[in-house]
Amino acid sequence: MKLDMDLDVSTRVEFGRGELDRTGVHAAGCGEHAMVVTGRTAARANGYLDRIVTSLGKAGLRVTVFDGVSANPASHEVDEAAALARSRGCDLVVGLGGGSALDAAKGVAVAVPHGGTIRDLIGGTLAPDAPALPLVAVPTTAGSGSEVTRGAIITDTVRMFRAGVRGPAVAPRVAVVDPDLIASVPRQVMADTVFDSFAHAVEGCVAARADEASRGRAHLAIELIAAHLPGALDGDVSPEAREALCRAALLGGSNVAHVSTCLPHRLQQAMGAVPGLDISHGRGLAILYPSWLRHTEPLAPDAFAAVAELLGGPTVHDAVDRLRTSAGLNGRLRDHGVGRDDLDRFVVSVTGNLDNDPAGQAGQDYLRTLYAESY
Repeated sequence: MKLDMDLDVSTRVEFGRGELDRTGVHAAGCGEHAMVVTGRTAARANGYLDRIVTSLGKAGLRVTVFDGVSANPASHEVDEAAALARSRGCDLVVGLGGGSALDAAKGVAVAVPHGGTIRDLIGGTLAPDAPALPLVAVPTTAGSGSEVTRGAIITDTVRMFRAGVRGPAVAPRVAVVDPDLIASVPRQVMADTVFDSFAHAVEGCVAARADEASRGRAHLAIELIAAHLPGALDGDVSPEAREALCRAALLGGSNVAHVSTCLPHRLQQAMGAVPGLDISHGRGLAILYPSWLRHTEPLAPDAFAAVAELLGGPTVHDAVDRLRTSAGLNGRLRDHGVGRDDLDRFVVSVTGNLDNDPAGQAGQDYLRTLYAESY
């Protein structure tokens, strides 16, 4: 069924319980041979991969599966999947999984017609008419909002450089959002992914590009997260909670598409410069948030006060600290194997639009301060 809220995105969103089994119906007309791009274990273990393959088959589509996506999608994985898609004649990509799997699927969709390596495209913005295979995105977590965004974050494993491939061509044609799929998400993955959704909402309030529409979406997303995340972390897998968190993720994704994000996202992505460092995106954001808030709250006091009120805290600092603690996200960089020498590597690897942050175009001294205070 259609989502009963206006996200103002080009992607058609099919939202509701049981929609996973209608993926074939929603993909019909997009192509004849689908490549399903997913992670290595969860989608198969939970039965979602079999269900989506069955649904696509019932709709008359041939299916090829690539299930080699890691937690932070790597360029060589995207290239391997794209080569397989070309060899099999796939003309449609279906991404199944969390933000990493969906970003990898986006990479495959643009890499196949590009013909070269995805490394050619990382860090760039594609032309509006850039060729891409049609993409159907099926999220299994409630966090990244990648199912409606126009970017994919991928690590160049040669240059050790993590950045986005962006542009309208990267946006999925259809998003199939089945809230039942997040019922199987482990508690800590739920915490990590929903914090990402929360960060999209907060940054949608204060970004330089923020407007009345983005703040409205952000406030609704924060309300939904504040009302339902505590219960979800305590094991509440009710349909109401699942739907609320999936809606919050979509609202956050819409804000990413329209107003982008702020410094925490740029800083977290730069952590991909250190080989072997395995910090999830949401957890990395949670580590960086206290320092960023300390420096940024004075620059947008009214916007942050509204966030605090929605969270039920006296200040945004108290409210976010309480959220981080309840979600088990109050660690430091040093707790995850980061060495002090890595901080300089992070600083020089920060890329992207920095002037969307309330602090404006930040210099390296400021970036180093945020990392050091988060260490």
